[in-house]
Amino acid sequence: MDVLFGNLGEFLTRFGGTIGLFVVSAIASLILGTLLAAMRVSPVPAMRATGTAYVTLLRNTPLTLVLFFFALGFTKLFFYLPFFLLAVIGLSLYTAAFVCETVRGGISTVSEGQAEAARALGLGFTQTLTLVVLPQAVRSVMPPLTSVQIALLKNTTVAAGFSVFEAGGFYRAVNERGGSTLVALLWVALGFIVLVIPLTVLQRRLEKRWSVTR
Repeated sequence: MDVLFGNLGEFLTRFGGTIGLFVVSAIASLILGTLLAAMRVSPVPAMRATGTAYVTLLRNTPLTLVLFFFALGFTKLFFYLPFFLLAVIGLSLYTAAFVCETVRGGISTVSEGQAEAARALGLGFTQTLTLVVLPQAVRSVMPPLTSVQIALLKNTTVAAGFSVFEAGGFYRAVNERGGSTLVALLWVALGFIVLVIPLTVLQRRLEKRWSVTR
């Protein structure tokens, strides 16, 4: 307990940074991932190819390399941005690829007759997708999307290796003050469990409430 209470300010500040990093990255990845899913089901070949290339590249690239590029390469190639913002960009781009595939899977569960009926009424692709298909797909994609966001929350610890002030670096701060690194890591693990539990509860409730009969 001494490790926690002796560094409580550091602990709370770092977890505050983790929550901020998670919330901003989650929102950005959901928006970008949904747009990518729309591109992947688009009738325009160029858009489908672009969406497919993006997902293939990001899903098969380790997150560490993605963050490594934004932490060290982006500033040299383009312009300076704070490490926190660079971490948000890296996490968002990486997670968006998984959000895309989850949303695309949900779109595939919607009957083709729904889209055909919408087109018969004169709706275009964008209107059909946003007004007819996506609202129905939400029921099947929300639980797996929650799993993707839980993975994102845990992935924020990777940002600690790139000077981002978040929970993953708490053990180093404790070690510098002569505290036990192992105990600090245990407190970090417990902190993440506390953060993940509400998302897990949400996931289970959505599965029960929005279960889709096959």
